[in-house]
Amino acid sequence: MEPNEEFGSWAKILIVEDNVSIADIYKIRMEAIGYITFVAHEGNEALAMIEKERPSLVLLDLMVPGVAGDQILKTMRASEWGKDIKVLIISNLNEADAPAGLRSQGIEGYAVKANLSDDQLDQMVNAIMQRSNEQKDAAPETSNS
Repeated sequence: MEPNEEFGSWAKILIVEDNVSIADIYKIRMEAIGYITFVAHEGNEALAMIEKERPSLVLLDLMVPGVAGDQILKTMRASEWGKDIKVLIISNLNEADAPAGLRSQGIEGYAVKANLSDDQLDQMVNAIMQRSNEQKDAAPETSNS
């Protein structure tokens, strides 16, 4: 696996998905385009991994055992370690049927699994990572003098 030089070498992505087969597909796709990828199959595991690994992006399913996806997002946003991590919701639920207020918690987007084509996820992730890098590049340098 080669690092994704365009978006910063070895950017980390955490996949929160309880369906092992889908998680494996996402993991293989993300690693193929150059990301370091971790997988959590339930909510408490996801929160622990997010806090430990501080990924650049979390691909978050809403319906996972333990702590549900919307609560994972709420916990992240209330914490110092998770408030600025990018989140892309990927769910079987249509957004209209999802818990209210997800967009107001600063998600990057919302995708319905059944509507995702083979390379659409790759494109969405790369677009988010590109925006993230552009924001970092545009941020003024701060010095600790």
